[in-house]
Amino acid sequence: MPSNLPDGWPRLSVAVYYDDPRAALDWLAKAFGFETRVCVTRPEGEILHSEMEVGETVVMVGGTAGHADRKSPRSLGGASTQGVQIFVDDVDAHCARARAAGAVITLEPENQDYGDRGYGALDCEGHLWCFSKRIDEGAWQSSTAPYRVAKAT
Repeated sequence: MPSNLPDGWPRLSVAVYYDDPRAALDWLAKAFGFETRVCVTRPEGEILHSEMEVGETVVMVGGTAGHADRKSPRSLGGASTQGVQIFVDDVDAHCARARAAGAVITLEPENQDYGDRGYGALDCEGHLWCFSKRIDEGAWQSSTAPYRVAKAT
């Protein structure tokens, strides 16, 4: 794995595509607390590329227009095209904020037997987002131990 990551970029970031990326930027900020750090537009205002931050994570928000290989769940009858997992400090407060902004809560906040507390939500175009907090590291370790894959040395 490379150790020369660009400044301000995590090792992994995601790109999520929307029919209306400008509305998605506003909605994601309001509902999930993401902050826009880059928004590249054409002179007429069409978004070419954008980036949002949540903690040390970067979420790229792009449009579907002009890209036959990019789809929003809304254009696919609600079919999930991806799922994104993000850790937050306060699951219940985050869920309340998302609900107040109009998120469809697919899984109410609850403690899982594997040591996380989390909830699921659909955004303004139907993308699935999962937000969690690790509340019991021991439960996580014991529940995943039988399934760990040995790393090559």
